[in-house]
Amino acid sequence: MSITADEKARLMKEFATKEGDTGSPEVQVAILTSRINTLTEHFKTHKKDNHGRRGLLKMVALRRKLLDYTKSKDEARYQDLIKRLGIRR
Repeated sequence: MSITADEKARLMKEFATKEGDTGSPEVQVAILTSRINTLTEHFKTHKKDNHGRRGLLKMVALRRKLLDYTKSKDEARYQDLIKRLGIRR
């Protein structure tokens, strides 16, 4: 369950902080969020896929770490990012 190259390129372009940005926390969180949403839909139909669920939990933990890092460096960037992604309600 991965995202397509086109989807990944779109996310990089949308969340990049500067031209050619592929590794900023914003881009990484956006890509992880897309993968997490895809896997969440997968688990609605494949309830017994425990190996995949472990990968999902690792992705969620990594996203949490990246969000904590962003929050510690710049609160405004963090708030903007979670608002744009619709993570917190």
